This record gives sequence, C-alpha cells and structure tokens, in this order.
Amino acid sequence: MIRFTFPRIVLVLTGALLLTYAFAIAPTTGSDGRGRAVTAEAKAPRPREPFPPAGRTFIGVMTDKGPHDFAPVDRFTAAAGRRPQVMLFSEGWASATFDRTLFDRIRDRGMMPMLGWEPWDYRLDERARQQKLTAQEIDRVRSDQPSYRLSWIAGGEFDSYVRSWAEGIKALGYPVALRFAHEMNGYWYPWCELVNGNRPGDYVKAWRHVHDVFRAVGATNVTWVWSANVRYTDLTPAISTYYPGDDYVDWVGVTGYYGKYDYAPYLSFDGVFGKTITELRAVSSKPMVITETGASDHIGRKAEWITEAFRTLPRYPFIIGLIWFEVNKELDWRIVSSPAVSTAFAGAVAAPRYQVTWSPDMRPRTKD
Repeated sequence: MIRFTFPRIVLVLTGALLLTYAFAIAPTTGSDGRGRAVTAEAKAPRPREPFPPAGRTFIGVMTDKGPHDFAPVDRFTAAAGRRPQVMLFSEGWASATFDRTLFDRIRDRGMMPMLGWEPWDYRLDERARQQKLTAQEIDRVRSDQPSYRLSWIAGGEFDSYVRSWAEGIKALGYPVALRFAHEMNGYWYPWCELVNGNRPGDYVKAWRHVHDVFRAVGATNVTWVWSANVRYTDLTPAISTYYPGDDYVDWVGVTGYYGKYDYAPYLSFDGVFGKTITELRAVSSKPMVITETGASDHIGRKAEWITEAFRTLPRYPFIIGLIWFEVNKELDWRIVSSPAVSTAFAGAVAAPRYQVTWSPDMRPRTKD
C-alpha cells in the first residue's frame, strides 16, 4: 500500500497545478462561431476611430443620379482629385421602399451613405415642372400635399412604413446618416409649418416620433441630421422653433448656395452662411455639416467663391463636413462646369484639413 501512495499524491498535485494554470494563468478562450478558439484579449472590441478625425472636414457629394448611376460621381472625383467620403441621395415616401443595394453601393465605394428622407410625393413637383408652370404655381403644388401633413406623421399613420426603413437600415450593420425632412424653415416642402395645414410645433412632434420608431427598432447605427435652410430674411420664424433637441439630433446641418439668383451680388461664404451659422450655434453645440451647397458662375466668380469658401471653413472648427450639390439644375452648380472651377476645387480640397477617409468600422463624430 505504501508503494502506491506516493505516485497517487504526485498525480493529484500535478492535476491541481494544471487546473490552476488553466483558470488563473492561461488566457480565457471562447469560440468565434466557427469552432475556433478565441482568447478574451482577441474578443475585446477595438476602439472605433472617429469620422471625421478632430481638426478635419469631410467632403461629400450629391448628384441627380444618386447610387443608381455613379458616372457623375466619377466625374466629380476626377475633377476634385480625390474621392468624396459621404454621398447624399434622396428618397421620397410616396414611391420608395427600402433597398439595401443603394446603401451598399455607396459603402463599397468608400463613402458613408447619407439618406435625404422626404415625406412627400416628389413626382407632383416633377409633373408641375414639365407643365412649365410658374415658380409660384410649382411651389404651391410642391407644398400642398395634405396626405403628408405633419400631424399624420406624428400621429403614427406612417409607422409601418417608417418601421420598415428602420429595420432595413439596422440590418445594414454600418453607419448611415439620415437627413429627415430638411429645410423645414422654408415654405417649399409639405413638411414646413408655414404650409399644408401644418401648425406650430408639428415639425418637432413629427421628427421625435420618427426618431422614436427607429429607437424602438434598435437602429442605433443612424446618425440623425437636422438640416435647416439659410435664412435670407428675418421674416421667417426663428430656426430654434423647429429644433427637436439634442437628444434627437447628432449633426446639425445647413443648406445654402452662392449665386442662386441672377441679380444677386457677390456673397462670400460668410455672406451666405454666417448669420445662419451663428443662429444655429445658439440652438445647439452639436457638430455642423454644410449639407448642401454649390456656386453658380452668373457673374464669373464661381472659382473665386470656391477658393474663398474652403479657406474660410477652418474658422468654424465645429463644421465637420461639406456636401457639394453636383447637379446642373436651374443653374449649373457642378465643379465640372469649367476647367477653372475644377482647378479651384481640386486646389482647395488638397489642403491637409480635407484629407479624410471613411470606412464602415468608423464611428461618426457626434461631439465637437
């Protein structure tokens, strides 16, 4: 009996030491879902890089073709000498259903998708233009769409439609910016409180309701972009009346153009945006994006305006992006409109501040 006691003791002690190593010394392992062991260190998520990085400003583009045809984007990229990092495209509630391929096409080209989500029937506007109605008549057709009154949206009449998009965007698994019901402080869309039987306060109620539907679905990959139009006069209501609150907004946006009317004098970037930017900063300290801009050459100073605009942007460190409206509509806003304009734009975005890249694993920056 004594001869076998020592080996047994050795075996017990050896087993205890091995167990101690397994639980106290060796790294904890798990499975990657394919039967392969993964250490706890490997499973820990890496910190996601912010987009854009601090001190940088992204460049975006919007075309009339959107992700259905990238030829205009390719021409823009060739003229600019670099690829844009964000692509804005629009979809209207009356005709569009969620289509993942549109978002994936943008992502696959190294751009973050930004959806301009518009609760109206844009086809009515197209028909009015084809009929060559006056500007006032076109605005009336555009804005008078009772089926899309804000109270209907806030009251849940479109919830099944909104939920279908929320579920689709959630399933993408990468960041998407959502610019819902933009330029609400104008009079040319049916979601403006000045038209379509809408009442004061209806816009905020509608925005919060749509946001809450996305939140309930768990679409946390959405960056919410609240985008006003520049104020040309003090006659329209203060922009603050339309702001849903910082809990419902990630990026504050503003739309403005230089040379929109033939009789307009030269206006610098500050002349177009300065007053409205000041007003917006009084509303929120969220990062700001120029969600639509362009310049016309109606008095031959388009290239000059572009150069001056990009030199001015660093004075607004909270502006993290600028999206160019690369469309020949009413006026030619495109950077490909002339070699001089293309050269000016390429030279402007060559500055280190605009050297930015985007990838799906980056985290949209939501703080200054």
